[in-house]
Amino acid sequence: MELYDDDDDEGGGDDGDDAIEVEDDEQFEESIPSANGKKKMSKSKSKEMGETTKVFLPGDKMEDGDELTYDSSAYEMYHAAQTNAPCLSFDVIPDSLGDSRTEFPMTAYIVAGTQAPPGKQNHVIVMKMSQLDKTSPSDDESDSDDELLDEEPDLDTAMFNHTGGVNRIRHSPIPNRHIVATWSERGKVHIWDISQQVISVDNPSISAEASHSKDIKALFTFDGHQVEGFALDWSKTVPGRLATGDCRKNIHLWSPVEGGSWHVDQRPYSAHTDSVEDIQWSPNEQNVFASCSVDKTVRIWDARAKPTKACMLTTQAHDADVNVISWNRNEPFIASGGDDGVLKVWDLRQFQSGVSVAMFKHHTGAITSVEWHPTDSSVFVASGSDDQVTLWDLAVERDSEADGKGRQLDVPPQLLFIHMGQKDIKEVHWHHQLPGVLISTAESGFNIFKTISV
Repeated sequence: MELYDDDDDEGGGDDGDDAIEVEDDEQFEESIPSANGKKKMSKSKSKEMGETTKVFLPGDKMEDGDELTYDSSAYEMYHAAQTNAPCLSFDVIPDSLGDSRTEFPMTAYIVAGTQAPPGKQNHVIVMKMSQLDKTSPSDDESDSDDELLDEEPDLDTAMFNHTGGVNRIRHSPIPNRHIVATWSERGKVHIWDISQQVISVDNPSISAEASHSKDIKALFTFDGHQVEGFALDWSKTVPGRLATGDCRKNIHLWSPVEGGSWHVDQRPYSAHTDSVEDIQWSPNEQNVFASCSVDKTVRIWDARAKPTKACMLTTQAHDADVNVISWNRNEPFIASGGDDGVLKVWDLRQFQSGVSVAMFKHHTGAITSVEWHPTDSSVFVASGSDDQVTLWDLAVERDSEADGKGRQLDVPPQLLFIHMGQKDIKEVHWHHQLPGVLISTAESGFNIFKTISV
């Protein structure tokens, strides 16, 4: 399916997101126009695996004539979407369709921010991906299941203009409202109400108009950082509370006030000595948050203390910039990923020892995203600039009986799955209402998939 923004550009630069496409399974085919300004993709057949196929691992040598193709049997679901301008950041929008949904076809809502080329207009885009079917039916599935697989994936969008590229975007857990915060490359943090955009993607009669870019007013804007940043996280225990960190090492805390506005503490938390790259609030303690930095550290803060004394714990976490962290919802663990391509897991009960409880060196490029599974406390996902999304399970141990059988793979036993096919992957997130479903964004677009591993 393709959606075209044929809105005339009246100033403010060209539209940097005038086409959005959905790809079913693995490759584009000729699009077929349909109603409501949409175009549906014709189904493409998965390539048959040849007799000489073998498992490819990053680092393997490609011979002349070799061709990479994905193994559809490794996925329960695999679809892709593409925006005209890449999105560095996105977040999953919670919906009212129910939790723990496992039936196909699936539906997912996300919000993303673009990084358009210079002179192009940037956007915040709300997307509804629906009719997301299984990759392929099994032999014992019924004819009715086969009929469901004939449905084409749909993408409905609503967007509005954003000044500057979106470095990071996060949906808040504020109940009964769809509030998001964006970090602009222009050095400002904005808070937006996207409730109307979410409504519009569910309503075909207004979705075509909403898909055209427009200007809306932010609920609140903070320009006190004065430089751009990437670190941003909403509190999971105090609705509306926010923390933001910038490239000058400063962190500011936000508190909601009556009337739908926010108060930002002008006193920065500045114990880091270089750019703050990521922030995570504790999932169960109201006043505790963690941060990571180019200064190679991960720090734990107590928001009840004065900013100059709020840094309670520090560890030299990596031998290079620490890019991302994720706080486990069920165990006292923090996962971190660095420019060195290393993933580490820290037990907060042993944090000051400076020794991680797990370390994995598989990625050959900087780690760009890491996130714990929402319910399985031993599983996490990571992405890297080496074009890999990797799935890990700390509970897995090496099987000595299987070591002598088949090809000996030089990978950690905890590595469950490697997903490839995207270029320059920036973020990956679990969908909390679709068990096992992952969404990733890259320079080449979005993937939404579910593996057979989790």
